[in-house]
Amino acid sequence: MDVFAALADPVRRELLRALAAGPARVVDLAAAQTVSRPAVSRHLRVLTEAGLAAAEDRGRERHYRLRAEAMAPVLAFAAELRHAPPFAESALDGLELEVRRTGREHRADRAGAGPAITEETA
Repeated sequence: MDVFAALADPVRRELLRALAAGPARVVDLAAAQTVSRPAVSRHLRVLTEAGLAAAEDRGRERHYRLRAEAMAPVLAFAAELRHAPPFAESALDGLELEVRRTGREHRADRAGAGPAITEETA
């Protein structure tokens, strides 16, 4: 199971928030949810398959805990978005060319020679 797919469901996100406070029994996690206990167990199985939670049997009870290290792909993706430029650097290539052309034209106008004739305009 993919970490991103596991995080897509709001019930699973709520379960992870609960587990962030510390390990919890299935019955306690289910009590705080609006879905049935079997549904909570299915959601916990998905979180376990994605590596986001770990289960431990203690007698007749099953306790779950958060595996925060499994969030690494999500954190890396968020960091990538945070540092991404708002536009592609290649978008500036045309701007650089236009600035150079305009600069040449202004220098030529100040020299009184009219528009500059270059290989580009000839």
